[in-house]
Amino acid sequence: MPTSPDLPERFYRWLSLEQGLSDNSLQAYNHDLRLWLRFLERQNMDVLQADVPELQQFLAELHDLGISARTQARFISGLRAFYRFLRQEKLCERDPSTEVDMPELSKPLPHYLEIHEVDALLKIVDRSKPEGIREYAIFQLLYACGLRVSELVNLTCSQLYFDDEFIRVIGKGDKERLVPIADSAVLAIQHYLDTVRLGIPSANGHSDTLFLNRRGKGLSRQWVFLSLKKYLALAGIRKNIGPHSLRHSFATHLIEGGADLRVVQELLGHASISTTEIYTHLDRSFIKEQLIQFHPWNR
Repeated sequence: MPTSPDLPERFYRWLSLEQGLSDNSLQAYNHDLRLWLRFLERQNMDVLQADVPELQQFLAELHDLGISARTQARFISGLRAFYRFLRQEKLCERDPSTEVDMPELSKPLPHYLEIHEVDALLKIVDRSKPEGIREYAIFQLLYACGLRVSELVNLTCSQLYFDDEFIRVIGKGDKERLVPIADSAVLAIQHYLDTVRLGIPSANGHSDTLFLNRRGKGLSRQWVFLSLKKYLALAGIRKNIGPHSLRHSFATHLIEGGADLRVVQELLGHASISTTEIYTHLDRSFIKEQLIQFHPWNR
């Protein structure tokens, strides 16, 4: 039975209407399927006859062409969706894609500060000056609550609930989350509000903005980056660290301290637990300690 010429189009409609994929995913899956069909055409083979050896040869060709492991994984995901479609349409019974392993995907480990380096950063800030009071409060908040820098610069005074020891954060996709805030950060922010911010007339549209510059407007992400770099240099910290690294430090130190991964996911505002799992880059001694402490045979 030859491959139906409208099969890619039917698959495309199935992905769109029944699976609800985004336009980008639809385009990628459609592109990958057509490459697979062209490969089989060169082999004089119908797609319904193809099996594991052909799929392995196809993936080997992708590898030889220098296609990244992440893109190869996308090809396999697309083909698995395609064979699910074929089986649902009762066009085939066998799915060779399930017998092909996904390539190993390496996740880059985020840069972060050790606890003593966070302490050194905070100690180097000169809080005798107004800008130092503001910057100390910023670094306290970034590390104490694991905020993205975009969340920090957009934070408003009305999002602070110090009596309840929470702040309300507006994250990606306008998703809200409540994050507990440590006493040290509360004190730093309250000191900034009572001294520095109180004396800065806010510009139009910034009356509720928490952190203001001298012109009464909100800070930019670039300003926070440059400010942090200045203090890291003063503290003698030579790592490649940016504001997001304080968020990484927050998550890393929580997990190293024994926090549950799903709690950290909630605090960071991650939609998927797999995003949070990157913070499990713990040293072997810590993992061994956890095994000894919590395995029932060691109790």
